[in-house]
Amino acid sequence: MTEKKTLPTQNALKVRERAKSKKPTFVRPESWRYSKFSLSWRRPRGLDNKVRRTIKGWQPMPCYGYMGPKIARGLHPSGYEEILVHNVAEVNCVKPETQAIRIAHTVGKKKRVLIIAEARKLDIKILNAKELKPSTATEEETTTDEKTQTKDAKKTQEKKSIFRKGAKEQ
Repeated sequence: MTEKKTLPTQNALKVRERAKSKKPTFVRPESWRYSKFSLSWRRPRGLDNKVRRTIKGWQPMPCYGYMGPKIARGLHPSGYEEILVHNVAEVNCVKPETQAIRIAHTVGKKKRVLIIAEARKLDIKILNAKELKPSTATEEETTTDEKTQTKDAKKTQEKKSIFRKGAKEQ
């Protein structure tokens, strides 16, 4: 009597996956015959076209029968609706029960760290989270120290090369 209750979207996602596995790959009719035709689908419009007329033995045409359930359309395979986020303010508008965020590719490291922190605080699923450490003052100091050391090394190298060139000329 204690059965697991699954959400209707979870069942719809399973049905969508099953429908997707049975769906054929739709290629342009007679693209296998002529190399000048690309494989990408083009709708046949000719009067005598066998695919358009759905003649037996020819490939099927795309139609709405191959679609998945209406509930599952546009959902991520995890069952969440994807929301594209560009800043922290957009994270606050997300419903954590039904929506998950995808951080836009144009967002930099600093803002990405803030968005991830805010999403974790609100318990929101992040679809493309990369583990980034927030930059601290000590890390910045070490990077500046390394930069100055490399600049000093380059200067000494240049001085040595100038000295060597002068010695060869004499």
